[in-house]
Amino acid sequence: MATRLVQINMKAQDDAALGRFWAQALGWGVDSEGPGVTNLEPVGFSYPDPVAVCIDIVARPEPKTVKNRVHLDLATTSRAHQAELVARLRDLGATLADIGQGDVPWTVMADPEGNEFCVLEPRPLYQDTGPIAAVVVDCTDPRTMARFWDQAMDWTLREVTDDHASMRSALGVGPYLEFLRTPDTKSVWNRVHLDVSPYPGDDLQAEEGRLRALGATDPGIDQSTIAWTVLADPEGNEFCLLTPR
Repeated sequence: MATRLVQINMKAQDDAALGRFWAQALGWGVDSEGPGVTNLEPVGFSYPDPVAVCIDIVARPEPKTVKNRVHLDLATTSRAHQAELVARLRDLGATLADIGQGDVPWTVMADPEGNEFCVLEPRPLYQDTGPIAAVVVDCTDPRTMARFWDQAMDWTLREVTDDHASMRSALGVGPYLEFLRTPDTKSVWNRVHLDVSPYPGDDLQAEEGRLRALGATDPGIDQSTIAWTVLADPEGNEFCLLTPR
């Protein structure tokens, strides 16, 4: 048994408005499964497929208060493309952000609700990922995070160091999942988190048990009214185990 990364979940005070921003930013389509939930995926996409990690934006009234521990890195193909993308994103409502990055070749930005993301300089590694180069998770120990997620998912571990670890679908398509060492620690519920799913035919309860045996924990919330399971990884980052389809 194994899971796969199918989407990221992003909280928003206005899910429809933030959905429009990210749909235009990525060139994706917009859908909704109900009030307060906006779904984003590539046009013509058949969910789930590792060629893309989709985005669910869910309305929540709480404002953003701290830097997100999960963010997107966007890919570019040239310096000119990077500059053009940054300018287009600013026109859509994004702003430049200072998170203490200093003089770096990538551009740190924030979407209209303040969620940080990076527009990367062109890197050969990300030339075939699609618009999202990587989903990046801040952590204190990339090796521990890589060990957990390597066993939790059937993605392939590509690199592990003390400061950085990366994974990608075993099919070699779509964005990377990366773990980046940072000095800060988790202090609030993550407004952006990972959603994983087993494969069709797998037993959801058995998969939950397997993830717990690997080190996943209970985040301590009431889950009686939801159809999915919320767990936390070894550093306390919440993630959702979805029903396979």
